[in-house]
Amino acid sequence: MLAALHDRDGRGRFGGRARLGIPGNADDWASAARQLTEGLVKGSERRGALPESIVAFLCQDPKDGESAREVMERLRPLAQLLRTACGALDVPVIEALCISDGRFWSYCCPSAQCCPSDGTPMGLPGTSVLAAAATYAGLQIRGSLREFRARLIPWETAAALEQESALNAVSMALIPRILDDESRTVVATETLDLAHRVMSRFADSTSAAGVPGVSGAPGLSGVPAVSGAASVSGALSADLRDDELLCHDEAATLILGLQDRTTRDRAAEWMEGDEAGPALRLWRALARRCVGPYGEHAAAPLTLAGWVAWSSGDELEAREALAMALGADPGYLFARLLHQACNEGLDPESIRRCLRKERVDRAGAEMIASSASSASSASSASSASSASSASSASSASSVDAGGASGAASTPSTRVASRRRRKPRSTGSAESRPGSRPSGTAGTRRPRSTADGSPAPEAPTRAGDGTGGGTRSRRGTGRHGTKQGET
Repeated sequence: MLAALHDRDGRGRFGGRARLGIPGNADDWASAARQLTEGLVKGSERRGALPESIVAFLCQDPKDGESAREVMERLRPLAQLLRTACGALDVPVIEALCISDGRFWSYCCPSAQCCPSDGTPMGLPGTSVLAAAATYAGLQIRGSLREFRARLIPWETAAALEQESALNAVSMALIPRILDDESRTVVATETLDLAHRVMSRFADSTSAAGVPGVSGAPGLSGVPAVSGAASVSGALSADLRDDELLCHDEAATLILGLQDRTTRDRAAEWMEGDEAGPALRLWRALARRCVGPYGEHAAAPLTLAGWVAWSSGDELEAREALAMALGADPGYLFARLLHQACNEGLDPESIRRCLRKERVDRAGAEMIASSASSASSASSASSASSASSASSASSASSVDAGGASGAASTPSTRVASRRRRKPRSTGSAESRPGSRPSGTAGTRRPRSTADGSPAPEAPTRAGDGTGGGTRSRRGTGRHGTKQGET
């Protein structure tokens, strides 16, 4: 951690702070030192005050079989890289301390009398004036960073093998669907719905157990004691209860579904109110399930845990979770941005406003789409009804034209009907030379057909038997034969 110091009117004060988890690979120390230094110095400069100096703290507990002094010696190159990176920005490091196993060493003081080689013991926790004032104010001891990390690190028990098998099985079915553009939206919806169900399960278990909520955490109501000022034993029992409520297959589905950035961003909207507490518990539980080769997948739930913790006012857990997310995946941009903003002391409300607006806009778009779909369905139904009415009207018209029998007339019959109804000339016999008046003799008697039925009557040509008469025009008869044909 780096702490900026400012000197105003001869009185020193602390400024911004920047914190980053120590990378496990020493080859990454140079880039980590440069990133941490630039974030602190440039962030302080944007706020209007370039720090006069910096104090560096390197905090790490010994590994198995390692002494605190060996930790100090192992981290000495990192301390030198931090001093060099700060010097390159014209801000000196006036002190660099290593803190490990209850003792501290200075990398800057060469005096053995001031800083012995075995380190200087730190005061017992809770015995300082600051600790007494915090107790009087009602603040509770939060525990060490190791205890915070224990709530987020992957399992190392026998259940880890079962969880790894579930991750292998679910990944075979889920990853191809996430990579497919058509099914990705469906997977996102399924992932968020499952997360909602698990969060409801967590909230119901808290209510049934009668776990008290957090007092003083802004924006949280009904949040269990797990998500903040709980004691270590209470946090452990709460985490174990959450682990029992989350099945292996459910955890695997959620872990893999959150690898989609759009799904993760929508899950980040559960950051306040009644949603924040269960969401934080879910992200912790999922981080513990990223076992074996799925360690990099923990970047998503760890980042979400850090974001919800920061949004709820718990900067200590937020920084630890975000640092662990960067440890799982150093290139995870969402974690880097949140980690830098948290270290620079920015207000998370600006991010909350963006996420709230995104949620409202998406709800509005879904409502418009639903209304458009309803209108389209109504229009289709109206069109179908109009078409049905038009068809009925057409059928009725055909019945009227076809006569009393109700059968639709054929095209040839309709044409013949129109021709039969064509009005004839009403002029006198003198107007048409050679024509006979109605009722006069001269028409032939109808012949009989072979079966004995009468043949259609055909008028004879005008002038038959009289001689000297002109022929009448040949027209089309009722059945399509020419008049005058025998």
